[in-house]
Amino acid sequence: MLKIRLKRQGAHKNPFYRIVVADARVQRDGAVVEEIGYYDAVKQPADIKIDAEAAKKWLSNGAQPTDTVRSILKKAGVM
Repeated sequence: MLKIRLKRQGAHKNPFYRIVVADARVQRDGAVVEEIGYYDAVKQPADIKIDAEAAKKWLSNGAQPTDTVRSILKKAGVM
């Protein structure tokens, strides 16, 4: 089962997240199938960039977004 979720990167107390498609059994920062965007929560307002076509493709293929990613996709207008 594939999930669309966040992969944490960045320095200590300066998080930066990549929005990725990964197998649900893989650890949080492990191997990914595809990277479809990023989310920088430190900036005000938050910096969000998503490849909408790739996100829609994975959603139609059955990938399940996590709750956090679902809200980010709604803010970006993908869902």
